[in-house]
Amino acid sequence: MADSFLKSRQTRYTAYAGTYILVILAVLGAINFLANRYDKSYDSTSNKQFSLSDQTIKVVGNLKSDLKLTYFDEATHFPQARDLLDRYTALSPKLKVEFIDPTKKPQQAKSAGYRRDVTILVDSGLRKEEAKSLTEEEVTGAIIRSLKSGERNVCFVNAANEHSIDDEAATGFSLMKQLLERDNYKTRTIDFKPKAADATKPLAIGQAPAAVAVEVPKDCLVLVVGGPQLAYTQPIVDAFKKYVEGGGHALFLLDNVMKIGRGESTAENTELVAMLTEWGVTPNKDLVLDLSGIGNMFGAGPEIPIILQYESHAITRPLTRVPTAFPVPRSLEIKSGGKSTVEKLFGTTEDSIAVTEVGANGAIDPKKGKKGPFTLAAAGTVQGTPSGRFVVVGTSQWAENRAMGSRSLGNRDLFMNTINWLSADEDLISIRPKSTEDRPLTLTAQKLNLVFWLSVVFFPLAIVGFGMVTWWKRR
Repeated sequence: MADSFLKSRQTRYTAYAGTYILVILAVLGAINFLANRYDKSYDSTSNKQFSLSDQTIKVVGNLKSDLKLTYFDEATHFPQARDLLDRYTALSPKLKVEFIDPTKKPQQAKSAGYRRDVTILVDSGLRKEEAKSLTEEEVTGAIIRSLKSGERNVCFVNAANEHSIDDEAATGFSLMKQLLERDNYKTRTIDFKPKAADATKPLAIGQAPAAVAVEVPKDCLVLVVGGPQLAYTQPIVDAFKKYVEGGGHALFLLDNVMKIGRGESTAENTELVAMLTEWGVTPNKDLVLDLSGIGNMFGAGPEIPIILQYESHAITRPLTRVPTAFPVPRSLEIKSGGKSTVEKLFGTTEDSIAVTEVGANGAIDPKKGKKGPFTLAAAGTVQGTPSGRFVVVGTSQWAENRAMGSRSLGNRDLFMNTINWLSADEDLISIRPKSTEDRPLTLTAQKLNLVFWLSVVFFPLAIVGFGMVTWWKRR
């Protein structure tokens, strides 16, 4: 009887244990299946170093056709590459990644387009593009260049001492050129300086030299007027007007014309201002100062307004809570009407003033300033077939190398979004990949001493003391 009872209980225990094991195995199997199918991770780094950017998610997630990415390297480097490239394949089933070791499979590598200077090759079927390094910035740039075909020229005006895209100094526009070419735009400078009259042909008495006509080349997808320091002649302004009203796209970066400090002031450019006013944007002769104190967080004074809030426009919509800086700006008055429609992009808060006088030593009387808010940038369209697009910003210094290169500011995203909107490449408007941020830990001698006493003395003694107290109570 007892033996029968023991056997019955042992059988039940065996059944229970078997059931538990099967349940545990089923749960583990389900967890592994879900983990493989829905790969999720959390990036706790301050600049989201291990997360793909909004631009990458938007470009890859919206693929309409198959895209192949081939990685060439030794097989021992494949795991490192998968850390990044697997995040791409998780965005779209249309993106396929192939890993090839050129040493072990030379024929396969050659047929796939391998060269000694190529590590990553992107093929959309339209064109093949290479990424120079295994970074999101390079890989996403190669994908965009592969997807975007045709001539996409961004032309920079050279006529009145504008910023140069070949200038690598802090005040140059060379970084702007790099950003454009990474997204498959081509850049070039257009010389709008009128040519001298032909001196070989004698003029009749009282005859004036014939005016030399200037024209924006038809292959310019976007025209950038980058901070003219001198006034444009009427023929040049007429060329701008004809270009935009004929369906062109232009970005006007206009510097402050007030006398500030000991430097030379920028010309007022009366003809250019009259053209923009006709389109509904009037640049004012003033200096906008931000008195909110937000600039202190970025080491900037009131003469560099920091923008954190934007209007709901395609250009600025992705920039929610992304700071951008605009040194010594002038305000804009906007008004839609006639053949143009104008929208505000962003501006200052009520804690700002606009002054029309600045002392010799930069002295400003806040009581004489006009109270904000003020518009600093506007976007507009001009009716036509097709319609033209234009953007006006009350300073050019926000697009200089020193501002575009800042990791804490979103100036480069704002600039590229502006170009994308002007060129009708709205699918590229987003926040772009950030470069890896090096954040070394710097400790003073006082902090090092504090770390020593806490880790070597205080915490070990505290653990010993806690143990002795516990032993004494249990004794």
